[in-house]
Amino acid sequence: MARVFRGSERQAGPAATPAAEAGAAPAAGRGRGARPLASRLNSGTAATLATAVLILLLPFLVPGSTYLHYLAALMAIWGIAALGLNLLIGVAGQISLGHAGFMAIGSYATALLATRAGASFPVALLGAAAVTGAVGFLMGLPALRLHGHYLALASISFGAAVPEIILQWDTLTGGHAGVLVPGPALGPWELTGERQVYYLAWGAAFVLMAVASNLLRTRPGRALMVLRESDVLAQSLGINLVTYKTLAFTLSAVYAGIAGGLYAYLVGFISPFDFNLTSSIALVAMIVFGGLASVPGSMLGTAALVALLQVFSR
Repeated sequence: MARVFRGSERQAGPAATPAAEAGAAPAAGRGRGARPLASRLNSGTAATLATAVLILLLPFLVPGSTYLHYLAALMAIWGIAALGLNLLIGVAGQISLGHAGFMAIGSYATALLATRAGASFPVALLGAAAVTGAVGFLMGLPALRLHGHYLALASISFGAAVPEIILQWDTLTGGHAGVLVPGPALGPWELTGERQVYYLAWGAAFVLMAVASNLLRTRPGRALMVLRESDVLAQSLGINLVTYKTLAFTLSAVYAGIAGGLYAYLVGFISPFDFNLTSSIALVAMIVFGGLASVPGSMLGTAALVALLQVFSR
């Protein structure tokens, strides 16, 4: 074996110098891996830009279809809620089957701040995000001890309890009568038409998609992914379960609260029956259909499911 090895060295010629080896490795990498990666990045960027341009031009391509503007805005709003749920289930691995309850809290918080406190649109929406974030933090505490189907049952109970509390607390929420929500306004500009709310909803959706995408590239985002695999593994790597489980529920609730607030402004009227367990199950179906832990998949799955529901509901 030694003679064969030495013979192969003589046939191969003089040994390559370290400098030549160092130069050859990057060249090989550029030839085999860099071009496909660059092409994938370019194709992804092109698809994102094309989608953004299409969304931007849609109201001008179909100027007379106010129903289509409303439907597209509805896709953006439910997509925001689905994206928040995907951060919780797909990224962090925590189960929630009552997520529409957070949307209900955000929607009513926005409506009450706007009607009773006279808050402006940005203040009402940020207030709703703060309220739902606080409730999400409290919901994250039981997740420290509950796992699997026990956590699923607890989340279902939460989703069923929120509409009932809204119905019974009629002095504040209006009960069965619901709440009329005034149109949103940014300073002196009133956003009362479907086209204005359409741009408002999709603008918020793109901002929150960018926030979610950047989060997944950071250390907290990677910690949430480890948490999805195993609590024991996360603890062995020094990841604080209390911090990151409550972070996952809080962030997911904030997304749902913003979606609920935008829904209230879009529809102009809210009632407890808008956010039932069927809505929660639909949110789970959206992220499963679009792909778990996928930011664009959350929006695509939502758009597909909302479109199908609208088609078959006629």
